[in-house]
Amino acid sequence: MLTGLINSLLPEPQAGLLNGILFGVKATLDPAIKNSLTNSGTLYIFAHSGLTISVLISMFNLVLPRFLRRPIANIVSLTIIIGYVWLVGVTPSVLRAAIMAGISLIAVSLGRQKWPILAWILAVISMLLLNPPWIADLSFQLSAMASLGIILFGSNKETNQKTFFSFVKDNLRISLAAQVLTVPIVMIQFHRISLVSPLSNILIGWLIAPIMALGFVMVIVGYIWLPLGMIAGWFVWVPLTYVIWVINWTSRLPFASISF
Repeated sequence: MLTGLINSLLPEPQAGLLNGILFGVKATLDPAIKNSLTNSGTLYIFAHSGLTISVLISMFNLVLPRFLRRPIANIVSLTIIIGYVWLVGVTPSVLRAAIMAGISLIAVSLGRQKWPILAWILAVISMLLLNPPWIADLSFQLSAMASLGIILFGSNKETNQKTFFSFVKDNLRISLAAQVLTVPIVMIQFHRISLVSPLSNILIGWLIAPIMALGFVMVIVGYIWLPLGMIAGWFVWVPLTYVIWVINWTSRLPFASISF
């Protein structure tokens, strides 16, 4: 349902790329873009689809505690997670993120730490118990390894005041962390390694989280009133178009990737 809404609000290939980033949907993506994603070392951005839940929860966490007590706000957030999964459908990356977010919210409600590693382990185990064939699914593999990479290497211990530069640096670090454990999977699955991946990530890695937030806002307002969603679509079309340009450009550079 939401993928169809995005298709009505954005042209291709922007709509296909946003569906991939938000929901991990690759079916509507142009084959040429898929090949460019692999050559440029940016296929991992589809593993970020589960990160949409984290962006969504972060947005509501900024608002709900102002009006509700923390335990009630967490219950509302859990309800939002369930509703989101119901709307977009149960995909490996979305389900993994939903389970992890649910465990983290419960931990915070109990006054515990967020337990990121424990949440990851419980999410992966429960998913494989629910559907064992997922272990061979590329989306599951990319999502699981990208999230583990972010947990292990993407945290920021600095407490400095946030600036635009630090925002860009944080998002770039998260994107690079997501790649650390996904590169071997891409190599095994596609028998190819990208040599321009660092350049691609410097140019677009910092934009993935803002695209998620803007895309989600577009979906909400478009669901309420389609013409307003079309206006919001312009704000997400611009960064999506830039990302597509970078992916295509870096994938065509000499020796962009090596096949083996």
